[in-house]
Amino acid sequence: MVGTMWAAIAFTVLAIISLPAALATGDLVIIVAWVAQTFLQLVLLPIIMVGQNVQSRKTERRDNETHSAVMAAHRETQQILAEIHAARSSRTK
Repeated sequence: MVGTMWAAIAFTVLAIISLPAALATGDLVIIVAWVAQTFLQLVLLPIIMVGQNVQSRKTERRDNETHSAVMAAHRETQQILAEIHAARSSRTK
């Protein structure tokens, strides 16, 4: 569930809730800490996971297409070899 856009949106909202308190301090260290510790950690993890899921689906689709092409080439090769074998057998008779 963490690797979904819904999780990324939920974590973004959760991170934004604490933003006003960080800004209200006016302390640059606290604001930077909020960005680094709250926003980046909560938001980037789900976004990275979404990207990995998308990439995995593309890789799987490409692998399936490659497998189909290789199997079609294999069937064609087997058919050609069978025809060659049949032609040789008919010549030797």
